[in-house]
Amino acid sequence: MEYISVSEFARKRGLPERTVRNWCAAGKIPGAFLTGKTWNLPADAELPVRGAGKKKPSILLKRLREEKEGKISGGIYHRTQIDLTYNSNHIEGNRLTHEQTRYIFETNTIGITENSINVDDIVETTNHFRCIDYIIDHAEDRLSESLIKELHRLLKTGTSDSRKDWFNVGDYKRLPNEVGGNETCPPEQVHAKMAALLKAYNAKAEKSLEDIIDLHCQFERIHPFQDGNGRVGRLMMFKECLAGHIVPFIITEELKLFYYRGLREWGHIDGYLSDTCLAAQDQYKSLLDYFKIKY
Repeated sequence: MEYISVSEFARKRGLPERTVRNWCAAGKIPGAFLTGKTWNLPADAELPVRGAGKKKPSILLKRLREEKEGKISGGIYHRTQIDLTYNSNHIEGNRLTHEQTRYIFETNTIGITENSINVDDIVETTNHFRCIDYIIDHAEDRLSESLIKELHRLLKTGTSDSRKDWFNVGDYKRLPNEVGGNETCPPEQVHAKMAALLKAYNAKAEKSLEDIIDLHCQFERIHPFQDGNGRVGRLMMFKECLAGHIVPFIITEELKLFYYRGLREWGHIDGYLSDTCLAAQDQYKSLLDYFKIKY
């Protein structure tokens, strides 16, 4: 991903530099980060959407933010971090157990283990916690290429993949790849395909659960990143559910095969994936009932 300075960004967009700095400090420009006292901004970052006409945060989103900021343990934020991270990573082959994932979140240590543990499994687990914090903070932001690339950067930073010259952390793939033995979008077409997908999605005034699932399927078929597409895609679904006041869901290990079948058949038999996501949503609703959170 190409990064530029505040002055370059302000000049390109015809904005005062102070305004851009304020947006960065307020976390309104996805992907912006500090190096010392200097802000670095994604060259293709979109401008913040003005607050007028935006929905108020849902009860769930407000609770997640309150518990996150208050560092409250034992609530829905705590449970979501552990369950979403464990299941999404486990689907992709991460070998940490649910208990080990919980231990890392709660203590920032691994605990005693009899078996060797892959360092990448640990790094990607801690990174996934950061990704969830990011989608909670930016739940109501318009979905953009910059935001999606930032999720990938957060997820893959510090992994062994990030040390490979050809692996483009935080940006689209450079080499062709497959998913489930099926061809995906060629690298040179990814930007155009992603821009078209997001333009069509963001043009919808109200997004339904079906719209969000369809977005996920189209994203996975493009497969824009060298690796990490499944986890980024599921984080996007969770974020968009929070933004649209739709009960989010976690695809569990038990639902994995149904989920893969649904992805494969989407556009032919949509009910496979819809039913799987609704089953996962029912599981999350039971958590909300337990924590007495209205939905």
